[in-house]
Amino acid sequence: MIMCKISGEAVLAILEKGRIYEVGGAVRDRLLSRAGAIKERDYLVCGIPYQELSQILNNFGKVDLVGRSFGVIKFTQFRGDNKYTFDIALPRKEYSIGVGHKDFEMDFDPNMKIEDDLLRRDFTINAMAMPLGSDSIIDPAGGLTDIKKGLIRMISANSFPEDPLRMLRAIQFAARLKFQIEPGTLGAIKENAALIETVSAERIADELNKLLTLADEPSEGFRVMRQTGLLKHILPELEQTVGVDQPGGFHKYDVFEHTLHMVDVAPKSLVIRLAALFHDITKPQAKQLVEDGATFYGHEKTSAMVAVKIMKRLRYSSEMIGLVSTLVERHMFTTAVTDKGLRRLIRKVGQDLIFDLLELRRADIVAQGRGGTGEDVDQFEKEIRQELERRPPFGVSDLALNGNDIMKIFHLPQSPLVGRVLNYLLEKVLDEPSDNVGEKLMELARSYLADKNI
Repeated sequence: MIMCKISGEAVLAILEKGRIYEVGGAVRDRLLSRAGAIKERDYLVCGIPYQELSQILNNFGKVDLVGRSFGVIKFTQFRGDNKYTFDIALPRKEYSIGVGHKDFEMDFDPNMKIEDDLLRRDFTINAMAMPLGSDSIIDPAGGLTDIKKGLIRMISANSFPEDPLRMLRAIQFAARLKFQIEPGTLGAIKENAALIETVSAERIADELNKLLTLADEPSEGFRVMRQTGLLKHILPELEQTVGVDQPGGFHKYDVFEHTLHMVDVAPKSLVIRLAALFHDITKPQAKQLVEDGATFYGHEKTSAMVAVKIMKRLRYSSEMIGLVSTLVERHMFTTAVTDKGLRRLIRKVGQDLIFDLLELRRADIVAQGRGGTGEDVDQFEKEIRQELERRPPFGVSDLALNGNDIMKIFHLPQSPLVGRVLNYLLEKVLDEPSDNVGEKLMELARSYLADKNI
């Protein structure tokens, strides 16, 4: 859905006292004929002091002054059942301060020229403004020319020292828009690459997420990261896969190139593409040469462990780390299993994640570069869906007996033993779903407790 614009009434009220411009990515994407990509709209108002602007906007929606120290107003308007929030800023200059480039000092001034505000931005294609009520473009840095040429160009020679994250942003934009990075800008990234280590992990992860989910081919971004030296500072574990060949006839590419191909063909899901990025991350350490090629035994488990380490370093959520590491650890599953094996796989991976695992395997097969199509995975998916429709138990909550039943029937106190009994019963009914009836479960539980001399 294209993000709605600020209402005409609010614009007219602002124009009575000052000037209002649309700025940022929405201007860039409109000029690129990518209006459908616009998810938010940012505005800049000149000529009206902060407090007065707040009072004007308050007549047309909800005003939130949480950005007072940055000269930014959060302005929300309601249209029917929908609400739309816009950032409306005064022109400003900002300076990166503090460790990790986490904090920025702002100097905002309603009387500052809009050109001065635009020239503080990162790249020429992001330094354009469109006055509301006019078809003209304010373009002090030549962004329109660079859009036509398909170039990412820094505005200032100090752009990257001021905020080193801009180096990763340049790469992310280039991959996402299918642009080239202008030679001077590329050289500046190489020169300043080590400064990326001064940037907070959260900000780096945010740009990696955009690269993985917004670019059709994130591989181009990772190749430029390696070319410029950024990769060894951000993902040294991935850098170590470069040139690690995979002899034996299953893979056309080395581990690094296979990984990048896999990321490209995987669905644009952050969970799946992160799993693709990390799925073979420890193959260099697991590689063992044999007579007809090489083996990488156990790499799925060690890769899952390293994925956890990397994602913790980059401050991903525990939930995301759990999902990605599960996919990495299970990506070598076999489709040649019995119904029992199929149910156990679903149990271990989870019903919500099992289809992501299948997508990961499909991408892995295609990225081997040997013409594989994943037909066996397609058949396996049909079998999984059929099994899920039969609604067998996959967790203790699906059992016909619960913990209270076990305690009451066998006169047991609340203790870890009750949990062990339930897990034993679950393992049994995973093998024989028809055993999930109260009488049979009591018999199995009684046998288990007798074996434990309880």
